Amino acid sequence: MRGMTDFRMERQLLNKGFHSIAGVDEVGRGALFGPVVSVSVAFPQDLLTGSPSEWLKEIDDSKSLSPKKRYYLAKHILFNAQSLGIGFATHMEIDKLNIYKASLTAMKRAVINMPSKPDFLLIDGFQLNDVNYPQIGVLQGDRKCSVIAAASIVAKVLRDEVMHRLDKVYPGYGLGQHKGYATRSHYESLERLGPTALHRRSFRLGKKKQN
Repeated sequence: MRGMTDFRMERQLLNKGFHSIAGVDEVGRGALFGPVVSVSVAFPQDLLTGSPSEWLKEIDDSKSLSPKKRYYLAKHILFNAQSLGIGFATHMEIDKLNIYKASLTAMKRAVINMPSKPDFLLIDGFQLNDVNYPQIGVLQGDRKCSVIAAASIVAKVLRDEVMHRLDKVYPGYGLGQHKGYATRSHYESLERLGPTALHRRSFRLGKKKQN
């Protein structure tokens, strides 16, 4: 199934003289547990301008893809990326800064951690202050722009893997299933077991209200 995103914005920027366009996105904003994870990724120019490989055609918003498809695409993205950076904001930073500021912090760290620096940023939703790059914040960018969607896929796969590992550290919460998000089963486990050290205390952790 062909993804709904494309490389039109990236190609327009290449035509304007930019050479390395990075897509930036984060996952985990709505979770009750654990970090926000961000990825910044740039592809080689020939990958953006040439005839797209089959896997490139399948890139889409990570939330619209199955776990199996995300993992498949993440392997191709990691193998083919020109440069990629990862950034985290911990549960403690989320509680201290608020989720919006912590998400921006994670995205800035992802950009800073790219070994080969881009010269333009396409960011899902927001522009980033205090980074010296020309940039565009793209509303619902992970549904429109393939390089942003690629960042969202890698970030989602990485955070899900962290949740699977932490599920063994904190058994009984179902982290491997709901990935720390605000599901009914998560609220029930919180009511039964109480919050862990990695739950976000600034979020509502009480029993989920019935409709």
